[in-house]
Amino acid sequence: MQNIVKKVEELGLVMPAVAAPLAAYVPATRAGDMIFVSGQLPSVNGDFSAYTGIVPTALSQEKATEGAAICLLNNIAAAMSMLEDGETLKLVQMQGFVQSAPDFKEQPAILNGASELAVKILGDNGKHARTAVGVAALPKNAGVEISCTFQVIKSEVKFQGRMNWIEP
Repeated sequence: MQNIVKKVEELGLVMPAVAAPLAAYVPATRAGDMIFVSGQLPSVNGDFSAYTGIVPTALSQEKATEGAAICLLNNIAAAMSMLEDGETLKLVQMQGFVQSAPDFKEQPAILNGASELAVKILGDNGKHARTAVGVAALPKNAGVEISCTFQVIKSEVKFQGRMNWIEP
């Protein structure tokens, strides 16, 4: 878990606090070794006004791509709130929604902002399956919304030192 926070900081980013839900649901839920994160908007400290509107008419493709990366950070923060000591995350699947103009067909390119950041933060554990969908509207007029499914991985503990065997 600490490695994730460290990697985020090395990338010059800040790990956000878990975003408060907008309605009657929880940010994330855990079932065994799986964590399901509710759809996350591109909010920074509760404000996502810089990432609202229809892509590409009211929100540029570049700004929407940046918003997708923020959505991913919010997903990671929510998932990390479900971890115990000695556990880390593997991203299994990403479901992305882009509020799009009817003729806009570049939703996958926008979600690359999140997918590429996932690999930068999680390494091989960031490689994932993905869905990219264009929609007519999103909550709070957000340009992008992403939800993720993570697998919980026990962190590898490497033995350091020397074992002393006692002879009978």
